[in-house]
Amino acid sequence: MSPTFHDPSAAIAQHVKQERDARKWSLAELAERSGVSKAMISKIERGETSPTATILGRLSGAFGLQLSALLAMAEEANGRLSRHEDQRVWVDPETGYVRRTVSPSNGGVTELLRIDLPPNARVSYPPDAFTFQHQLMWVLEGVLVFQEGPDTHTLQVGDCLELGRPAACTFANPSDKPCSYLIALTKR
Repeated sequence: MSPTFHDPSAAIAQHVKQERDARKWSLAELAERSGVSKAMISKIERGETSPTATILGRLSGAFGLQLSALLAMAEEANGRLSRHEDQRVWVDPETGYVRRTVSPSNGGVTELLRIDLPPNARVSYPPDAFTFQHQLMWVLEGVLVFQEGPDTHTLQVGDCLELGRPAACTFANPSDKPCSYLIALTKR
């Protein structure tokens, strides 16, 4: 059964604009803090483009938020049960990386994500994307090569890694087969 994808681009655009406005930051200030160009931020806020995972990581770091906060839809908490068909799914337009929020969106302390990384794909995030969260990764399928600052970890099915201090990170699937892994996030 293939997942149903809901394009959250409009909700992301609204949330980025709200966060920037709440801080009274200009486009130039957010661009400087995030390393994302003013033109790209403007296109995202106007809903003219869907941001990549890397860009969302940079923006969330600049705002001091978890990446999931920028992906969260503008909806009320919906209790303790997260049914598969109601889970938020986002697809990175650049890599095809699929991020499914498995846990209920009820503001809980822990968030559970399933990531499907296509063959030969890689996604990089700046250190700021990890500043406000503690993270564990557990590989379900395939091989994940995870670069955390100067350290490289090659993870196989069943391997679990706890991230260290915030560092630039790259998640890579070097094979011609899919890679799937779970991420458990808690706020620091």
